[in-house]
Amino acid sequence: MRPRYRDSHPELPFDPDTDADPATRVPLHRRPTILLWVFAGGLLGTGLRAWIEELWPTGAGQWPWATFLINVAGAFVLGALLEGLGAAGNDEGWWLRARVFAGTGICGAFTTYSTFALEVSLLGRDDAFGLAIGYAVGSVVAGVLAAWLGIALSGRFVRSSGTVS
Repeated sequence: MRPRYRDSHPELPFDPDTDADPATRVPLHRRPTILLWVFAGGLLGTGLRAWIEELWPTGAGQWPWATFLINVAGAFVLGALLEGLGAAGNDEGWWLRARVFAGTGICGAFTTYSTFALEVSLLGRDDAFGLAIGYAVGSVVAGVLAAWLGIALSGRFVRSSGTVS
């Protein structure tokens, strides 16, 4: 009989192959304190997004600069945050709370796919098809590049600060 294959999962808060009965573990989405951290971050992210959208309104048939910049900035911050937290320690304790507060809460509420999708649709309705396609493609490409830049800069910062060997 062959020995059972076992793989370790150091990236997880527990190893699903070796830890105690899965029924005794409470998933994050069922922990009231985690939900409160997400909610608190969400309040900040939503408020900041609403404030920026009011400062920079978009007219019919115009490039939605506020949403574009919000989504690109959010992608950058989320990339930097997750890279920095991932390099700094295990996803537990302070790191877990920072991730769910700032990443899931603030960045999740600050960035807005629904407004982005609505604005693409409205541009099409206003017969600005080229602008709609440019906005859709430009937003996705800029968001991916911003996330990559956040990851790269955060990784460089963490390595230069000597936090990670």
